[in-house]
Amino acid sequence: MSLATATPPATGKGLLLATGILLAWIFSLVLLLPADPGHLPLPLLLLAVGLRSVLHTGLFIVGHDAMHGLLLPGQPRLNHQLGQLALGLYAGLPYGACRANHLRHHQAPGTTRDPDHQPPQGGGVLRWYFHFMASYLSAGQMLRLLSGWALLTLVAATSGVMAPLSVLLICTLPLLISSLQLFVFGTYLPHRQTEGDSPRHQARSLELPVWLSLLACFHFGYHWEHHEFPTRTWFQLPGMRRFRPSRQGQSVRLAPLAQPR
Repeated sequence: MSLATATPPATGKGLLLATGILLAWIFSLVLLLPADPGHLPLPLLLLAVGLRSVLHTGLFIVGHDAMHGLLLPGQPRLNHQLGQLALGLYAGLPYGACRANHLRHHQAPGTTRDPDHQPPQGGGVLRWYFHFMASYLSAGQMLRLLSGWALLTLVAATSGVMAPLSVLLICTLPLLISSLQLFVFGTYLPHRQTEGDSPRHQARSLELPVWLSLLACFHFGYHWEHHEFPTRTWFQLPGMRRFRPSRQGQSVRLAPLAQPR
């Protein structure tokens, strides 16, 4: 038995945390959207934007765990419906296309078949970020996202606040910050090529304390663990650190990769 299947994935806790993230995201939106940003003290406004950014990243993580069939392993239809809801609230993302891309990423990480991989033309981190974003964006997705923001602007306007600014600070800016979190901690730092890497380089993990790893990107920075144990939920990844090789690199023989469901 490989380490990837040594212990069963958690179910009840994962669903409970996913529900908590979804409810916290909705509650924070309902609470903060009618608040006039012009009358909020700067520290409170920064805290609100930071909280919304973390919760927004949490939405994507919920959708991500659904892609791996981890929210409700015995009920795939409901599992994927919850993932669709999370990614829809995140940025109007099409769940099926995102899941297909993510499975390709796991099947061929660090190759030209990996939709999240660094563009073959190079061009640095910014080019990689825009390439990363382009793999998730489409005309239909942008239409859904902009329509949602327009609707929220109309709703916020009924409270007499500066509606466009409120939507910008409570919805648009957290989405931008979240996309940077996911790219930097979940793609760029774990998968960037360094001198001596093989063409099919392996994912590396970031040496972050557990509390900082949680805030940075819901433990996506423990990326070797995620690729080695794709049937583990995001909150189980810190526990998988004990299986990490003392020296991460191409000479390490990894346990067989479990196919995401």
